[in-house]
Amino acid sequence: MKINNKNTRTLQASDSKTFIKIIDQTRLPHELIFKDLYSLAEVVEAIKTMQVRGAPLIGVTAAFGLALALKDEASDAYIADVAQQLIEARPTAVNLAWAVNKLTTFLLNNEPKVRFEEAWSFAQQMAEDDVRNNKKIGMHGLQLLRTHKKHKLNVMTHCNAGWLATIDYGTALSPIFLAHDAGLDVHVWVSETRPRNQGMSLTAWELSQAKIPHTIIADNAAGLLMQEGNVDCVLVGADRIAYDGQVVNKIGTYLKALAAFEHNIPFYVAAPISTFDSNFIGEHQPFEIEYRHPNELLMISGKNNQGMMESIEIGSSPALNPAFDLTPAKFITRVICEKGILEPQSMGDLING
Repeated sequence: MKINNKNTRTLQASDSKTFIKIIDQTRLPHELIFKDLYSLAEVVEAIKTMQVRGAPLIGVTAAFGLALALKDEASDAYIADVAQQLIEARPTAVNLAWAVNKLTTFLLNNEPKVRFEEAWSFAQQMAEDDVRNNKKIGMHGLQLLRTHKKHKLNVMTHCNAGWLATIDYGTALSPIFLAHDAGLDVHVWVSETRPRNQGMSLTAWELSQAKIPHTIIADNAAGLLMQEGNVDCVLVGADRIAYDGQVVNKIGTYLKALAAFEHNIPFYVAAPISTFDSNFIGEHQPFEIEYRHPNELLMISGKNNQGMMESIEIGSSPALNPAFDLTPAKFITRVICEKGILEPQSMGDLING
């Protein structure tokens, strides 16, 4: 996608194979800062602090983190230790473990002397696969958006599932970008997505760069807009999709799905197949829902009157800060992946196939 009309990706691998360049997403929308990561420790820190975030991007970043770690040592034991450090960086998004485990399995079938080069090439291919798959998601999602046959299509989204959450194109925003390019009159309701405000800070920034009409709303305004008939569909991403179609996504997704169901508004989820988890089914949840630091609720950051970044305290009571919630399949109209448009209950068929 483009920043100031210049083609840009969220992650760029150096030709020297000594570092990767990322966008520090904690600085957006106020500052566009690119940061070079040279080591495993720097990659783990970038994932933990959400300088890189979004399930697909986390996975590819972790793959490069594993590659960077192998510059000096590539034994089986060391690879296992590095893999564990990366997987533990953030627990909920399945793409992180998927990417690390896939690369680890590949490396252990190679001789130690070639593992660094092979890991770097493997991570580069993961990045290219991500771009290709996200464009396919966009094309399939565009088909769904066209079925609404509205003179002006009002789409509601939540959190950020645009190109900043992937290498390029995005998942939930990919159909919107393609719809805009195809000449459809699309307007996006962007929920702020407290407490980290990824909608306000990232999604709105992406849409501004693409010159797509959009309006930021408080999370709690979503139900009213649906009730008043101002929403044609809801389109979100996912951090994990269950065998039986349940979806784990940013906290607040479940409430939007409930409201959409009540008002007969289609609720779409867009995600690559790497987000599907064959071990997650029914009430059994063999993964950890991430609870982040209470300060994310009790502090807020922005620019002061002097144009400097500043954080201020807005509360001091005990706080609970779950980062994700779970939406049952019955509230989801369709799942969009690179393979096409699916019924949520058919996830098991795709996973098994």
